[in-house]
Amino acid sequence: MTRCSDSGEDSTENPDRNQKKRKKRGKHVSFPPDEQIVSGFAEDAGRTDDSCVTLMDVIGAYQQSCSKHQVQPRETILQQLQQGVCGGGSVECLDLKGERLDHRSCEALEVVLKSLHFDFINLQAAQLEENGASSLLDMILYYESTTYLDISDNGSMGTSSWRALAHLIKQSVCLSRLDACNVCLVDYRVQSLSKALLTSRLRVLHLNNAQLSGSPLFTLVGALKTNRALLELHLSSNQLNGYQDAMQLGDLLRYNNTLQTLELSDNVLADAGLEELCDGLSRQTKGLKVLILKNNQITERGMNHLARTLPGLKILEVLDLGDNHLGNEGIQVIREPLMVNSSLLHLGLAQTNITCEGKGAVALAEFLAESRLIQRLDLHQNQVKLGGLMALSLALRINCSLSHLGVDPIPPQELDEFLTETQKRLQAEITQRCNANASRLKRRNQGEM
Repeated sequence: MTRCSDSGEDSTENPDRNQKKRKKRGKHVSFPPDEQIVSGFAEDAGRTDDSCVTLMDVIGAYQQSCSKHQVQPRETILQQLQQGVCGGGSVECLDLKGERLDHRSCEALEVVLKSLHFDFINLQAAQLEENGASSLLDMILYYESTTYLDISDNGSMGTSSWRALAHLIKQSVCLSRLDACNVCLVDYRVQSLSKALLTSRLRVLHLNNAQLSGSPLFTLVGALKTNRALLELHLSSNQLNGYQDAMQLGDLLRYNNTLQTLELSDNVLADAGLEELCDGLSRQTKGLKVLILKNNQITERGMNHLARTLPGLKILEVLDLGDNHLGNEGIQVIREPLMVNSSLLHLGLAQTNITCEGKGAVALAEFLAESRLIQRLDLHQNQVKLGGLMALSLALRINCSLSHLGVDPIPPQELDEFLTETQKRLQAEITQRCNANASRLKRRNQGEM
């Protein structure tokens, strides 16, 4: 069964009651009484307030609503409702990705949004028109239809649409995650979004490839400095630079102690930007646990800034520096600071130009031998050959915490038969010891519960 529907009477017949109902719910939306933006179940006039509807009821109501609004029912919506699994009025997903949703198509969806709560509503690349987008977002707010909304790739949304989105972000007690990627967040868009974030309940925000570099980032960070709800912020592919942008991100870490995940992959923060981030990190007494800096043009020189910061970190648990040009020299710089660090559990170093010849792999093995905390180490797409595998295997005879070590197999053409067997033996030993550590960690965690 789905969640109980509201009264089946048409809101156009009972405008006073409809206004009272909105007021009672504490909503601050205002729909013109003579327009059917939130029209209710006109098709289900026979329902009482305590009645509940099935998915088949919703399908029938949607088909009637489409007829009323003179649009064809979307086959993809009918299929999703027919195949949906409903528990307590909640359905996993309403996937409208790539559907062209004009104003009438959006209006026809109201009966669905009214009756069901969706864990995820996907409006990515839905070619939302201005009026349709505004109405749809108002409906999602009024009926609290979802906890996760994706409006990515909808570049044609105008001022009123972004105003409606900001109102949704600010007022919804249900929405916890928003994706607005591949949309140009400049001028009124970022201003509306930032103002809403001052008081929103959002926990996760994805703004990848949103052209946030410069003034837009300044506006966004200004709001997030005082935000006390957001836990995850994803800003990959925004061409964030190592100067003004990095200073803003450093300020964010200085003033915000609520944010737990900051994802900055595929930007151009470089070594200067890492210095600003490290300064902000050093001020974190609680908060940030995950920092993703993959593919940011960071080199071994940037590791000097990280080396000064690592020993004092008490909160950061995940640091991913993959796809940066750290080299063996960079690993040597952070080897001892990593040993002293008392918080890191997961270190990502995939594709960072680590080799055996320059003793980068050996330096990491020395770190593993000393560490009592590290649980995951990613070394994929590095030149870790037999010498490095042997050093890592020896370190794991001492280390009791590492449960996953990611290394690539050595290409067969580089090994003769004896060395191939040696590689298999070393990798098997590494896997065995990681599995033993994982089992030990699991038992310890179960004992603490």
